[in-house]
Amino acid sequence: MSVASLIGTVGGVGYLRPAPGTWGSLAALPLAWVLHQMGGFPLLALATAGTYFAGLWATRVMTEGQADHDPSEIVIDEVAGQFLALWALSLPAWLHGLDISALWPGWIAAFILFRLFDITKPGPVGWADRRGDPTGVMLDDIIAGLFAAIGTALLAGLFHGVLGL
Repeated sequence: MSVASLIGTVGGVGYLRPAPGTWGSLAALPLAWVLHQMGGFPLLALATAGTYFAGLWATRVMTEGQADHDPSEIVIDEVAGQFLALWALSLPAWLHGLDISALWPGWIAAFILFRLFDITKPGPVGWADRRGDPTGVMLDDIIAGLFAAIGTALLAGLFHGVLGL
């Protein structure tokens, strides 16, 4: 397996069936937890950027000369997007000295919202996906991750601020 394939498939996770994108998103959860434990939000943010650029390179290499610009085994894009979705937990946990594990409902919300936006591809998510190039492969998940982070933050505000739970 080439370096590009190892990165693009996240060590082979992309070959799991069914729903390799969901497996990629699930793989991102413990990775994000470890990154947050090691260096808080700054390390997760840095890892998100690194994952994006590594994924862009790996996707370009893996799809060069191929008709399919977004083969299902490439799941590094899901990892980058899921990392971004988890910023809604990592940043406040880091700023307030909270144990990120205690924010478990947010982990579930970030995962479900990310998968929802990645699968349904509303608005700009679909636009990025239709680019038909490695940038589009990565960018649609980054936008879906941003939407999921915003949705997770809004849900946290609703449940903890408005409802006082």
